[in-house]
Amino acid sequence: MRFWNLLASAAIVAALAGCTNETLDATTSVDIKSVRNKTEYQVSAPMVKKMSELGMQKQAPIALRIFKEEGTLEVWKANTANRFQLLKTYKICAWSGKLGPKVKEGDRQAPEGFYPLFPRQMNPNSNYYLAINTGYPNAYDKANGRQGTHLMIHGACSSSGCYSMTDEQMIEIFALARDSFKGGQESVQLQAFPFRMTAENMARHRDNPNIDFWKMLKVGYDQFEVTKRPPEVNVCEKKYVFNQQASGPFNPGGQCPAMSTPPALQVAMASFEKSYQTDYDKAMKKYDGMVWYEPSEAERKAIVAKQRVGRELAYAPTGNSLDAGKMMKASDLEKKIALQKEAEETKQAVEIQKKELEKATDGGKHVPVPAANPIPQPVMQAAVEQPKKSFWSLFSKSEPELQMPAPVVITPEQQATAAPLTQAASATTAKQAKAPAPAAQQQAAAVTTATTPSADAAAEAPVMTEEPPKKRPFWKIWGN
Repeated sequence: MRFWNLLASAAIVAALAGCTNETLDATTSVDIKSVRNKTEYQVSAPMVKKMSELGMQKQAPIALRIFKEEGTLEVWKANTANRFQLLKTYKICAWSGKLGPKVKEGDRQAPEGFYPLFPRQMNPNSNYYLAINTGYPNAYDKANGRQGTHLMIHGACSSSGCYSMTDEQMIEIFALARDSFKGGQESVQLQAFPFRMTAENMARHRDNPNIDFWKMLKVGYDQFEVTKRPPEVNVCEKKYVFNQQASGPFNPGGQCPAMSTPPALQVAMASFEKSYQTDYDKAMKKYDGMVWYEPSEAERKAIVAKQRVGRELAYAPTGNSLDAGKMMKASDLEKKIALQKEAEETKQAVEIQKKELEKATDGGKHVPVPAANPIPQPVMQAAVEQPKKSFWSLFSKSEPELQMPAPVVITPEQQATAAPLTQAASATTAKQAKAPAPAAQQQAAAVTTATTPSADAAAEAPVMTEEPPKKRPFWKIWGN
């Protein structure tokens, strides 16, 4: 009963007056090299002074809020009135995936939702300097069949489904959580959101497929904004419910019991929601015909690539979505998404071909011998050797010059056409040689025999010879 009285008082005060939250710088002055015991590190003097100014005790309860799109982690701490105020904002060094909840193991998504952090989830021996396990999957995640393990808030600035900070940031966050547990806090509430759930941001992301899930989270977000106290979180019918008085226990996968919202909270939330709706209508007019392009992790990394210069390879900041994303016309976004899809399909096809090649060649150990060139090459006929000219022909114009015949190029088609004709001609010649001569040829042979002298007659006839011309003496070449 005391809880609800405090909640009602806080809600009324928040509804009547705003709360000014001052923050320290998002950076930290921690010198890691000088820290001897990271688990016993004490928060800095400037932070202790800030706590005192805000009416906070060093071991008072804390709450953590994460906003992916803005890339920030906030530490809120209770004051003496049991209201939480913003103590410090840290810039998240790396978070993987895109906006939206984690659904399954290996999807590289960082969790979104409400997660209780217990002392047993503090890991002083993490491979990533220091770590706090988020407790994913929680009751809501399990009821909806979501899976994943080892989702942390840790150091080292490298993420694969986690929220990663620098080591200097993590040692400070770890110390703040440790002190709150020492002060008697049973669990620290982690609220992980895709973005600050203002009217403008909700209108900007209205077309995102996760919008219904975010609207559910927004109920808890709004109640914290109004009451400045972490909401009491339960799950039933596979949904989150916040600050509900129930007639029975909550069953994450079963039907919700009869529930009611405390009257004071109802009044405060009614005023808040009325103002929110006015702002949302204005935002819808502002973004009419426009949609938000949510950047990929690679696009976020490209914005902050220079931050990696001079650091270890494991250091991998990812930047925030506000710097890499942008508002676009709906038609332009459709074209952009289509091009991205085409590029991704091409990339997948190349990967498949690469795997098939590796499989066929046993990882490159057995490379097949290339086959002969299937394209037929032209056949060059042998060139006729040109006869040599005599020495005397150099001084004579009577002897004609013999020219080298140009090589004849026979294409494969001409070879195919000429082959049958050549074969047919050869067959005809052979047939004619074996066949008897026709009658006309026999008569011609007889006439030739009759008119040609016999060998005896030729022997009796005198042989006529012609004397060769006499050669002129050398000295008469220039005389008459």
